[in-house]
Amino acid sequence: MSTPSDIAIIGVGLHPFGRYPSKSALEMGEDAVIDALGDAGAKWEDVDVLWASSMEVKNPEAITGLLGMTGIPARSTFTGCASGGNTLAQAANALRLGDANLAVAVGLDKHPRGAFSDHPSVSGLPEWYGELGLFLTTHFFGMKATRYMHDHDISETTLAKVAAKAFANGSVNPVAWRNKKLGVEEILASPVLNYPLRQYMYCGPDEGAAAAVLCRAEDAHKYTDTPVYLRASTLFSRRDGAFELLMPSLPLESEDSPTVYASRAAYEQAGIEPGDVDVIQLQDTDAASEIIHMAENGFCVDGDQEKLIAEGATEIGGPLPINTDGGLLANGEPVGASGLRQIWELTNQLRGRCGDRQVDGATVAYAQLYGAPGTAAVTILST
Repeated sequence: MSTPSDIAIIGVGLHPFGRYPSKSALEMGEDAVIDALGDAGAKWEDVDVLWASSMEVKNPEAITGLLGMTGIPARSTFTGCASGGNTLAQAANALRLGDANLAVAVGLDKHPRGAFSDHPSVSGLPEWYGELGLFLTTHFFGMKATRYMHDHDISETTLAKVAAKAFANGSVNPVAWRNKKLGVEEILASPVLNYPLRQYMYCGPDEGAAAAVLCRAEDAHKYTDTPVYLRASTLFSRRDGAFELLMPSLPLESEDSPTVYASRAAYEQAGIEPGDVDVIQLQDTDAASEIIHMAENGFCVDGDQEKLIAEGATEIGGPLPINTDGGLLANGEPVGASGLRQIWELTNQLRGRCGDRQVDGATVAYAQLYGAPGTAAVTILST
């Protein structure tokens, strides 16, 4: 029986996130794939299958028109902000099924300013829901944060520390969109968008692409001396219907979160525990989301975040380094690409290539995604 660790990532590529008025999403995706192939020591003509993801581009698999019409099966999948994990898993499954020897996963997107607020239908909810102001992302995450902070004694200062950490990490990431440090006081002084979340506590929609090249583990050393192995890949959807989306300010048991299901299944699949993880990527659509996801993924219990963050535990050099590249807060979120940006960062961390943001001795890495309308993906990698 095959296991997730029978698949290796042999190359990763990135088109830096930001704003590129003269460049299409497909062109950015092309650059990311070429970058990943170069990293893998492979050529486009060697690729047997491609999986692509995008929110704005209806058929992102059309990237083959730019890379070369070689006749390979090219498919797309979209699961909101969890798309990167899903796309990677589909590429890996093609290898396991024997349909391919070399696979590419790519995510690409190009969002206008305010895209997440202007398109409530992304969640599958009716238009009237957004028209009444019920699904603007600032509203949803603000209400959810307020309830969690109330229940677990999390302060606004802790939210600001999470954001400050993200921008500090972004400042030592040469490809980060927001690469300027911001202090806690400056973040707390920024405008409130939806209490308790302020301007600098949210990620912004932007543009970019990321890609990975995969092969079966037995073939990895044909391409690279530093393969990274896929130890777990899980995706779960919500079990409690639209309850959280409709009423995010009401209490929910943490056991009801799809992130909890995905996380537990991933740990079991990989045969590890949270304490074995060296470097972490969590969905930080806003500062409070990172805090909530720390507990949902088993890295602490609810309420311990206040102390851990005050002690610097989640910073580079701490025992729980989270979002070492600045996460969504520093990089922004082109939805189809953001999950594969996590894989790009973690693969580079495991290979020791991250310079000033490098986590010393990292051998196990963890990525979590959470997308509308309640889909969570977890990926675990190791050397």
